Amino acid sequence: MFTKILIANRGEIACRVIATARKMGIRTVAVYSDADKDARHVMMADEAVHIGPAASRESYLVADKIIAACKQTGAQAVHPGYGFLSENAEFSKRVEEEGIIFIGPKHYSVGAMGDKIESKKLAGAAGVNCIPGVNDAIDTPERAVEIAKGIGYPVMIKASAGGGGKGLRVAFNDKEAFEGFTSCKNEARNSFGDDRVFIEKFVEEPRHIEIQLIGDSHGNVIYLNERECSIQRRHQKVIEEAPSPFISDATRKAMGEQAVALAKAVKYQSAGTVEFVVGKDQSFYFLEMNTRLQVEHPVTECITGLDLVELMIRVAAGEKLPLTQAEVKRNGWAIECRINAEDPFRNFLPSTGRLVRFAPPEQTMFQANTTDWFGVRVDTGVQDGGEIPMFYDSMIAKLIVHGIDRNDAIAKMREALNGFVIRGISSNIPFQAALLAHPRFVSGDFNTGFIAEQYGKGFAAEDVPHEDPSFLVALAAFVRRKSRERAATLSGQLPGYGVRVGQDYVVVTLAQGGNNAYTPVHVDEFVGETGSARVRVGAASYEIRSNSRINDVAITGTVNGQLFTAQVERGTPKNPLALRLQHNGTRIDTLVVSPRMAELHALMPHKAPPDMSRYVLSPMPGLLVDVAVVPGQKVQAGERVAVIEAMKMENVLFAAADGVVGKVLAAKGESLTVDQPIVEFV
Repeated sequence: MFTKILIANRGEIACRVIATARKMGIRTVAVYSDADKDARHVMMADEAVHIGPAASRESYLVADKIIAACKQTGAQAVHPGYGFLSENAEFSKRVEEEGIIFIGPKHYSVGAMGDKIESKKLAGAAGVNCIPGVNDAIDTPERAVEIAKGIGYPVMIKASAGGGGKGLRVAFNDKEAFEGFTSCKNEARNSFGDDRVFIEKFVEEPRHIEIQLIGDSHGNVIYLNERECSIQRRHQKVIEEAPSPFISDATRKAMGEQAVALAKAVKYQSAGTVEFVVGKDQSFYFLEMNTRLQVEHPVTECITGLDLVELMIRVAAGEKLPLTQAEVKRNGWAIECRINAEDPFRNFLPSTGRLVRFAPPEQTMFQANTTDWFGVRVDTGVQDGGEIPMFYDSMIAKLIVHGIDRNDAIAKMREALNGFVIRGISSNIPFQAALLAHPRFVSGDFNTGFIAEQYGKGFAAEDVPHEDPSFLVALAAFVRRKSRERAATLSGQLPGYGVRVGQDYVVVTLAQGGNNAYTPVHVDEFVGETGSARVRVGAASYEIRSNSRINDVAITGTVNGQLFTAQVERGTPKNPLALRLQHNGTRIDTLVVSPRMAELHALMPHKAPPDMSRYVLSPMPGLLVDVAVVPGQKVQAGERVAVIEAMKMENVLFAAADGVVGKVLAAKGESLTVDQPIVEFV
């Protein structure tokens, strides 16, 4: 067994590998760029080596620097994680040539299956059902349009070295095929250093189901059940679960055996995943093979009771698999939510900056631990006060739950999301909460088009209807009553001017445009010692008990005997006196005031925000990579104005209306903040 390994990655996957290595008594070496010098994976590792500037193409994607770091530290093996160089056959070959063990498949397997074009040809030759398409690299956008027409729209334009939704577009017409080809090539070049692109037919209403494999150097390959990954947004997975609520035992067995046969054909060693597109009738087609560990591997670990990273390390060291196919378990139900640094209410645009607060829910399952199950686990590469840089992926954590069955897992996940505190940047937690509550998700009736169908016009606060809106109003009054009680006990109050607590309040729910709601609330039977009170909102009555402190952001307790977790924040960017409450994905901003103060507040005129319609604003923090207009130029609605790059994704900004460019206010190469003006129209 190795005594020291290097992790050629960053973020949560680097921390995940370190956890297993530590359990196995193996020392670890982290590598880091300028942007990651204070990152969590650097602090967790036994040693750390600086490998260059923030941009991944100058640090994490430079094989020479990784190999040099191995030699410098005496690391005998390198774990690539996922992304970056994990599926680069040239890198794994060079590592092996330098006498370093690659904790992953052999370079010939990576070359055969890691390349999407070659893997399709190989799968076809092996008799595996493949989706119609052109599997050769395409040179020009004109040729891409010609091929797309020949296959028939819609088509999928994919980077050969792609993964994680990068370098992938679906085109429904010639214009989209032309533009999608160019964007795919650019994203593929920047993310993977390989700009080859191919085209295949896009199967409508498909399910994305993948089989987890593990193989050793003794010719043994087994499959570890499947994962359902159909809940996707722009081809990036949002929620993954194991097992799938859709496929039958017979389909599972057929998919698993076909995946194993494919792996054996390329002498596959290590962990890998064969992805399938599955039709309504449970017919399945080979999509691609990921020759690495997957982001969503924890759900498989939960239901099988295995540590996949440990298996990878043991296989790489030459050990035989410790179990047979017949010994693979399927126990309970696991769900993973990807917690991303993005704003769901601003069309999911990346959100970067300082994590002012990062407090995940309490964990009862842990990475590398194969004894504690049926709980909550958080895989992350960040910590309180850390920085979310613009240079890398938007995922900041993975929230994993393991339940007795699917309904139990959904309930656990909803409660865990309620207690996940993230401040300083926006996250997609409200969106995840909405998905988990959606009747079609709960019933298991969905496909890869689910999010596009249900949230085609974007995601808004109204898309998260709370099952009991009055509870949030009651909770706001309860929290305010608690703070008033404390204020009344402070010493030094002038006689006749002391804080009077009172029982009657009005909860003002603040709304855009000044259309606020005013709800009378009565609080009685308050007992500070037990943290309990009865709150009446109209005809509804809530007995709330909570021992959480006034300054706690996540508060727990019971309401009418039922457990709850909610978040309460004092002060919002627009109103320092407001209380912001979050529960089950719904967020409201409130003022809890006396009835007289509510009367006066209702008379306050609403101040409208300034008109910014003449400007093209940056919708997110990012790098301005192109400005396509000049002063004096006439621009039509829908015309390309600028391109911003953040978190490895290109975002094109278009003119909202016809106009003439007055000024260009930001220069190419500039780092932009949210709502920074780029172009002004006259």
